[in-house]
Amino acid sequence: MKKILIFGAGGFGREVQWLIERINQKEPFWQIEGYLDDGLEPGTEVNGYKVLGGMEKLREYDDSMSVVCAVGSAQTREKIISEIKKIGNFQFPNLIDPDVQSSTFLSMGEGNIICAGNILTVNIIIKDFVILNLSCTVGHDVTMESFVTVYPGVNISGCTQIEKGVELGTGCKIIQGKTIGKNTIVGAGAVVVRNLPSDCTAMGMPAKPVKFFGGGGEKTPYSRREWTRKGHF
Repeated sequence: MKKILIFGAGGFGREVQWLIERINQKEPFWQIEGYLDDGLEPGTEVNGYKVLGGMEKLREYDDSMSVVCAVGSAQTREKIISEIKKIGNFQFPNLIDPDVQSSTFLSMGEGNIICAGNILTVNIIIKDFVILNLSCTVGHDVTMESFVTVYPGVNISGCTQIEKGVELGTGCKIIQGKTIGKNTIVGAGAVVVRNLPSDCTAMGMPAKPVKFFGGGGEKTPYSRREWTRKGHF
């Protein structure tokens, strides 16, 4: 069995533990070493496993160790992965629940987490460190760039382009052929019927940007007029 550490002992970390246990029920493959979490005391027990330490604990392991980053926030996850890669050349496996339905025409990078109930059809590209939470559907010819987070119950129609760092809130829907710009957050239950720009928060039916931020995920708010003047929308 291959050893794996779960980075993040919060709610989603515990769900990832369950996902790994479900994989092992089908065919024993993973040995969970424990959790890493800088916000909890080493020795804290989480659903039967110990918190072994934080980021610095990784220095005790070699590149045979697998790590899964179970942190929902796209920007936080990207920062964590960047720090982990500075420490060592660890393995970042794709973890796919046995319940997931997908075709053979699915391309994935590394470090992706695909939870139970997802349906992925054909000619889909998923880059690195994407999270697809419970019971989502992904249509044909969809591309998801790295560090996308898709919360439960999202429906993504065909030919959609989802750029790096996007977060799709619970139960939102995206009609076919749309593009969602990098670092944008789509609110829970929103319906996306037109392209959305980068670095904004969009809400409603239909989804409209309600807040704008500085480029590259910088959380500095801008007015719509200021954002338009900068040429982003």
